[in-house]
Amino acid sequence: MAKIMNKWLLASSVASVLFSGVATAKVSEEKAAQLGGDIYTPMGSERAGNADGSIPAWTGGIQQAPEGYEVGDHHPDPFAEDEIQFTITASNYKEYEDFLTVGQVALFKTYPENFKMHVYPSRRSASFPQGVYDAIKANAPRAELVEGGNGIKGASIGVPFPFPENGLQLIWNSITRYRGVSVEREVGQAAPLPDGDFVLVKLKDELHHIYNEPDMTPEKLAEGNVLFLFRQIVEAPARLAGTALLVHETMDQVAEPRKAWTYNPGQRRVRRAPNVAYDAPGTASDGLRTTDDFDMFNGAPDRYNWTIKGKKEVYIPYNNYKLHSDELEYEEIVKPGVINSDLVRYEKHRVWVLEANLKSETRHQYKKRVFYIDEDSYQIVAEEMYDERGELWRVAQAYPINYYDVPTLWSTLETYYDLPSGRYLVIGLDNQEDMYNFNADFRGSHFTPSALRRIGRR
Repeated sequence: MAKIMNKWLLASSVASVLFSGVATAKVSEEKAAQLGGDIYTPMGSERAGNADGSIPAWTGGIQQAPEGYEVGDHHPDPFAEDEIQFTITASNYKEYEDFLTVGQVALFKTYPENFKMHVYPSRRSASFPQGVYDAIKANAPRAELVEGGNGIKGASIGVPFPFPENGLQLIWNSITRYRGVSVEREVGQAAPLPDGDFVLVKLKDELHHIYNEPDMTPEKLAEGNVLFLFRQIVEAPARLAGTALLVHETMDQVAEPRKAWTYNPGQRRVRRAPNVAYDAPGTASDGLRTTDDFDMFNGAPDRYNWTIKGKKEVYIPYNNYKLHSDELEYEEIVKPGVINSDLVRYEKHRVWVLEANLKSETRHQYKKRVFYIDEDSYQIVAEEMYDERGELWRVAQAYPINYYDVPTLWSTLETYYDLPSGRYLVIGLDNQEDMYNFNADFRGSHFTPSALRRIGRR
């Protein structure tokens, strides 16, 4: 029965979602009015649970913080009393293969002693501010892809396409999903050797979502054509400290591509960096991820043909408050081969399956990518990357929690497993850092090249 149900979920998707074109009709006012009703959540996901009850109905997600929580704390686990239902290992994964990603199966085969999946009760905890839900309902009948799908118009604040009809609409939902307005965070990044030894790279990320400003309108966005501003500063180790990156991400990337600048403390110069995009190496990543791997996917989608393959029930990382705990040292997380599997919580959820195939006239290290996107948040929770021969090369997973002080569902950690080398990259280690500041105050010229020069240091 499980096999039949999973195949049905893939096959029963409306035919219009199974193509990668961009010429689609707008959502009707009547359809948009159904958002937040009995059938659809405010995000456009299915409100009902699944047939056997292993996925519950969405009832609003987390509505309030646990007792005792104060803004600035690492987020206590609202589901700390939940017990493991069962554990999937290399010895029994075939019993659950219908509900696993291709990448997860590859991790069982590559790291049979280290990789396992503790499966907990499913909690549809994703929630967002009411203003975001209102914006999504307003966006639905007016949002459009620009020429070629390399940008959007007619939307602001919430995702533009709560009823995605093609792959480009779906990936733009992920790119524009709500993660607050102004966010400041300090996180660690590690690229351990096969024996587990690593050097911690400390990063300071600053992000301002112009798209999410409370009074933002599609008309203002069209005038300025900037989606978000991003600044990243390397704070450690000493040999990299002071290296900095500045990005102005455009909304209509046909009209104007991404703008980027870098600061090199050795040269003490700010330079334009048009190569900070696509498959250029990620910051201090030891070559284990590309620039557009950051946040699971970012940047222009124009080098791929995007196709929705349907929806599927999958065991994915979710509600990973244990992994987020400030009681952990980084050495307890970063282990040989894979991160510490005993710290990871998996739950069964419905995900969109999105496939991206490289266009014949373009180039990228990844010939094909497959994304698994949480229906309740549009957070990419898993990805598979294939090399030019079409063989599985890398496997990525994101580990989300609900930052209930916002609220928003966002990954607390991301891992990128490079299967041939036996190495991986982990981004977002925040256990020993101050918690994200979702009320950052970025004034005036904060996100300018001149400001980048001022913060640079050896």
